[in-house]
Amino acid sequence: MIGRIMNPLALFRRRPHALARFAGDRRGVSAVEFALLAPLMIGLYLGGVEISQGVGIYRKVTLTAGAIANLSAQASSISNADMTNVLDAGAAIIAPYSTSTLKITVTCLAIDATGKATVSWSDTRNGTARAVGSVVTIPAALAVPSTSLIFSEVSYSYTPVVGYIITGVLNLADKMYMSPRLSATVARTA
Repeated sequence: MIGRIMNPLALFRRRPHALARFAGDRRGVSAVEFALLAPLMIGLYLGGVEISQGVGIYRKVTLTAGAIANLSAQASSISNADMTNVLDAGAAIIAPYSTSTLKITVTCLAIDATGKATVSWSDTRNGTARAVGSVVTIPAALAVPSTSLIFSEVSYSYTPVVGYIITGVLNLADKMYMSPRLSATVARTA
């Protein structure tokens, strides 16, 4: 025998309270709301993680620039071994982040009587050292005639894990100027 196909509305005509019960049923609402909000919540969480990671690395870059300039300015002369130690200290500050994309350059600038800054010496790790004798533009307030400055530059290429498609690689960089503390200039020895 072929079963009779029932009209869905016939059920509600025979039992009017069933329609009211169906309209008041909220058992699946939470699941639907979660399904709608879960992608947004996951996106906000991952975005927050990426932003905090980027801010953390940028802070480490700033700390590294300050430490490199400070360590170099505390000496009256720097040997190759001393410079290796200074650059190693800079790489240690960036930890726990990878040092593979970290570039550190430390330069001694001689400022002549006219306020023009030229490179006395320059050392780097993973970057390009400045050419001796090349002119460097510095802020006017720092161009004190017949003095010298230690100039550190640090950059880090940060690749976001999640936001790479949107932003690509971000170059986080900072620089710091410091006056030598123990002598008029910091000499570079072999």
